[in-house]
Amino acid sequence: MGVSWRVVQYLIQEGHEAIHIREEGLHRLPNGKIFDKAYAEKRIVLTFDLDFGEIIALSGGSIISVIIFRLHNTRASHVIDRLSRVLKDSRQVIEEGAIVVVEELRHRVRRLPFKQEGE
Repeated sequence: MGVSWRVVQYLIQEGHEAIHIREEGLHRLPNGKIFDKAYAEKRIVLTFDLDFGEIIALSGGSIISVIIFRLHNTRASHVIDRLSRVLKDSRQVIEEGAIVVVEELRHRVRRLPFKQEGE
């Protein structure tokens, strides 16, 4: 969602099975439906849309990973640079289910499912 084709091309070159939502003509699909599709296909969502953090929090424990970019510099080359660092540092956690918030100088990882207070 909102991620450049160049980022998808980078992922494919790195050996990942990646698609851009526009490839399937689904770029106008509501976020909740995109989430459902990603869950059904066991995909990771890469997005600039903060709504996905809330969608995953309200998903009832669906295990899927979402990488949310909160970058001032949204040029594809910078996004790829930050994404490569995230994948290097957090690949295992992402494969297990997490929300990753990618900022200019750091990234934060929150494992799924979320623990409720008292658990």
